[in-house]
Amino acid sequence: MTYLETLDYLYSRLPMFTRIGAAAMKKDLHNTIVMCENLGNPQDKFKTIHVGGTNGKGSTSHMLAAILQKAGYKTGLYTSPHLKDFRERIRVNGGMITERFVTDFTAQQKDLIESISPSFFEVTVAMAFAYFEAEKVDVAIVEVGLGGRKDSTNIIHPELSVITNISFDHTNLLGNTLFEIAGQKAGIIKPGVPAVIGERQEEIAQVFIDEAKETASELIFANTELHVQDTLREGRLLKTSVYKKDTCLFKDLVLDLSGFYQLKNVLTVIQSVLTLNQHGFDISDEAVYSGLANTVQITGLQGRWQTLQENPLVICDTGHNMAGIQEVLENINATKYHNLHIVIGMLGDKDVTSVLEMLPANAKYYFCQPDLERAMPAHQLAEQAAKFMLQGPVFETVTLALNAAKANAETDDLIFVGGSTFVVAEVL
Repeated sequence: MTYLETLDYLYSRLPMFTRIGAAAMKKDLHNTIVMCENLGNPQDKFKTIHVGGTNGKGSTSHMLAAILQKAGYKTGLYTSPHLKDFRERIRVNGGMITERFVTDFTAQQKDLIESISPSFFEVTVAMAFAYFEAEKVDVAIVEVGLGGRKDSTNIIHPELSVITNISFDHTNLLGNTLFEIAGQKAGIIKPGVPAVIGERQEEIAQVFIDEAKETASELIFANTELHVQDTLREGRLLKTSVYKKDTCLFKDLVLDLSGFYQLKNVLTVIQSVLTLNQHGFDISDEAVYSGLANTVQITGLQGRWQTLQENPLVICDTGHNMAGIQEVLENINATKYHNLHIVIGMLGDKDVTSVLEMLPANAKYYFCQPDLERAMPAHQLAEQAAKFMLQGPVFETVTLALNAAKANAETDDLIFVGGSTFVVAEVL
């Protein structure tokens, strides 16, 4: 098969969560274990750092990868979903997996794939581990796909487990309470492996404390150990300083991921670096400064409070649940503009009502739907939004909606594009 034929096979033959939702989920780690055993367990041939959480795990993973690369480590990075190119999911030192490896791996594993019928995600996890072994990486940052305890990535024994935060998302799969969701996320904490929790949330902190006790793991809550000061925006960059009590650890860090929500993530990242250095890694301050200032360039990360054009200012962000949208709104409120235009599409299996009731009624809306089976039809989204006095026309595609917003906007207006990762993927 050619590369494009291989992708078509993977997309069409395998159950894919981004396409069909919960029906693609497997109930245990069996298929991933079988595939990796067939490959000689490549995940055991290099060091790993496991990153989970509801929001921020993608940004955190990319920042850690950038820092480790600047520190001189050959660094693998596994994330999901991709926005434009399948190969975004699997990178080594910022470079995407080769088309040849994708085609060869799939051809070699095709009989096993046909035999055990794994999900799309299970195959990509095995592919990533095989590629990292082949490339002889020193360390790989492995982002959890969904949840933690039963996620396909949870066959690794990492050097560090990182959990950014807990919020409501995928409640049909992870539970309807923060306590239940935290229990699934805490499942990536491994015996004797230190764990960094980005945000201490008092209502669920005990979940992680109990898991750490049971696994005899060191547990650190980043935002109780560290804090930021002197934060300001400089153009499209974010500048801040990180303190431990009264001691400044990193003065005037510059972040090219400029959403204010990255301040939470940077504490998680800095604490992770401190913990890794205590456990045998050698990551200099210079690597931290350089990695955070150049995360986008080094790793290719997109869709995080990303400026698409100026005059009018067009910004997109992949935040899609209640906590993610709250962070987006804080960024919007911190941005200067005359009128606000919001191009929005959402997935039908998300908590649409809770998100819509958070959105400002004084914006002009452009309702659309990404080209995805799980997408909520744009007219249904508009009907739901009308209950919260959110008004605007309906469009069949994301592109048509964005073009209409650009046509209506003045040069000093703000156009925000979001509501779903897949809306952002289409505008990119």
